[in-house]
Amino acid sequence: MQNAMDYPSVVFLSSLVAMSLSSWIGANLLRKVKALTTESREDFNVVQAATLTLLALMIGFSFSMAVGRYDQRKNLEEEEANAIGTEFVRADLLPAAQAQQVRVLLTRYLEQRVKFYKTRDAQELEQINRTTTELQGGLWAAVRDAAAAQPTPVAALAVAGMNDVLNSQGYTQAAWWNRIPIAAWGLMVAIAVGCNLLVGYGARTPKLGLTLLAVLPLVVATSFALIADIDSPRGGIIRVNPINLVSTAQSLNPR
Repeated sequence: MQNAMDYPSVVFLSSLVAMSLSSWIGANLLRKVKALTTESREDFNVVQAATLTLLALMIGFSFSMAVGRYDQRKNLEEEEANAIGTEFVRADLLPAAQAQQVRVLLTRYLEQRVKFYKTRDAQELEQINRTTTELQGGLWAAVRDAAAAQPTPVAALAVAGMNDVLNSQGYTQAAWWNRIPIAAWGLMVAIAVGCNLLVGYGARTPKLGLTLLAVLPLVVATSFALIADIDSPRGGIIRVNPINLVSTAQSLNPR
């Protein structure tokens, strides 16, 4: 299922329009319904400051969550490359026929893992996932048959290494599915809309209100776009580059 936050540019434009419209409504409509009096100005400033502080905290926490998930995806890419490289070496512990089969399958499997990180096309991703599942079945069958024919501690090392290879792919997939919840986005947008309404409503003069309309919506929209970009594994420009997997592929096949 496609996530709406996979398009940071759309997030930026839609947020900018929504926040600007909220500020305009506060400055031009709410002020006409009930103007802010001098007596209530002090209390209003307290509410406005508290609301803006809450928005800043929400944006900060969301940014921290997105960065944490991005770092997790990078770390798991490194672990996956190490697991594949280690199992390629441990294939020497298997009989010659199974060892050659494991190496060939691992090379093809590594190519699919690199494509998984680089692709943006949904149909290509489905094909990559199908091919990856087939290769995983072949890899496990190869080490399983070898271990069953010669159940030795040496063969068990190859089985354990293959288990790490398969597990690392599952951990990576789980990390790519782990995104900032839509409910959190909705709450953050609602608070941002309220803040822009208050800023527009609290502007002392219409001219000053126009100036404020151009500042806070732009800052909020930029923050939302940056968070969406970091949080999206395939959308935007900030993505995990499979440098470790590519390096492992080059070391296994220098040509």
